[in-house]
Amino acid sequence: MTTWRGNAKKELLRPTLAMLPRVSDGLSFLYADVVRIVQTDSGVCAETETDSGVVHRVPIPTAALACLLLGPGTSITSSAMATLFRHGTTVVSTGSGGILHYGGWTSPDRTAKWMDLQARAYADDEQRLDVAHAMFELRFGEEVPEGTSIETLRALEGRRMRNLYQGLASKYRLKPFKRNYNPESWGDQDPVNKALSSANAALYGVVHSVVMHLGCHPGLGFVHSGKQNSFVYDIADLYKAETTIPLAFSLHDAENPESAARRRLRSELKLYRMIPRIVRDIQLLLDPDAAGVEAEAPKRWRVVDLWDPQRGAVAGGVNYGDQAGSPLESPFDDLGEEPG
Repeated sequence: MTTWRGNAKKELLRPTLAMLPRVSDGLSFLYADVVRIVQTDSGVCAETETDSGVVHRVPIPTAALACLLLGPGTSITSSAMATLFRHGTTVVSTGSGGILHYGGWTSPDRTAKWMDLQARAYADDEQRLDVAHAMFELRFGEEVPEGTSIETLRALEGRRMRNLYQGLASKYRLKPFKRNYNPESWGDQDPVNKALSSANAALYGVVHSVVMHLGCHPGLGFVHSGKQNSFVYDIADLYKAETTIPLAFSLHDAENPESAARRRLRSELKLYRMIPRIVRDIQLLLDPDAAGVEAEAPKRWRVVDLWDPQRGAVAGGVNYGDQAGSPLESPFDDLGEEPG
């Protein structure tokens, strides 16, 4: 009978599961689980042992590795960590399949360039608004007229998402969809909402790992604010319309939509393949010239705030496209086409 150690060795030797996309020449992401990462005389290896005591080792190319993702059942020695840090490799603790982010460690020798650019843009309201404009353009493929306020962007983002939800609901012949991720009423939510929350959590995990590798601060968001993962939410929003949202609607009749969403994302590796794109987009947002690159009544559950230079923090998780008084009579009025 095959042991779990034997299965672990097979999984480690399968490159489609272990080796994640390359960021650039010489830089890769590697995922490992149910193994022991050790330092040997020849370098850092992923080690498994059979019931008979036979040890199998697979060398890890530390000099060409950008980020090592440690999944469940993985341990690592301090000497192996030291070697990884000497080579500038980021080490991250993740959930199964690398789609949840629990924490990580960055080499002290890594550049602080991207954190510096992020902090400078975050601290200047004009630059912060410029980055928010760039995020909207990346997300929807529409140019933002100069001087457009963050309030207008929120309203337009809400309108785009409403159209997307309506289109997918029509495609799957569902009743009108309303986004709801309040944990206090989790059991009453429909399968699409459950699948979407689960899939988004997976997306946040992958984005968080990339943010940590680049050395950016996850809390310095440009659209979202007030939470330690605000910048993670900013970046993840760029990709939901093409990844997690269509997936969630496709699972509208799943018996266990949360589990099904996680399994699909792990097996299809769609989020992994986006890693080079996430790296590029973050770099271009922070450095456009880069070559590589709470309302008190009614009481509501607030996941995260959104930044507004005039009004201060406003509630996240709200579709501002439907609010009375939203400045929709603007240069964007002719951009309200329903997504194809």
